[in-house]
Amino acid sequence: MQDAAIQIAQGALVTTIYLSLPMLGLALIVGLAISVFQATTQIQEQTLSFVPKIFAVFGALIVFGPWMMTTMIEYTEDLFLNINTFIK
Repeated sequence: MQDAAIQIAQGALVTTIYLSLPMLGLALIVGLAISVFQATTQIQEQTLSFVPKIFAVFGALIVFGPWMMTTMIEYTEDLFLNINTFIK
């Protein structure tokens, strides 16, 4: 029973990390580009780094949303179909 709980939790964590990578990666790249721009121009405005990252994450949700939903549905279906093997 403990092995099943560990396996379910591990699968959930791996799926969560897998789904969050496109948004986090894009926010990291945009943040790095804005930081380099701020360092070269010496503009120290806080909203300059925040707003582009928000738009980047929103764009990533629009682009990767269908893939993310399909991945979540597949994980949930797999979990429900194999629930008998976890309970034994």
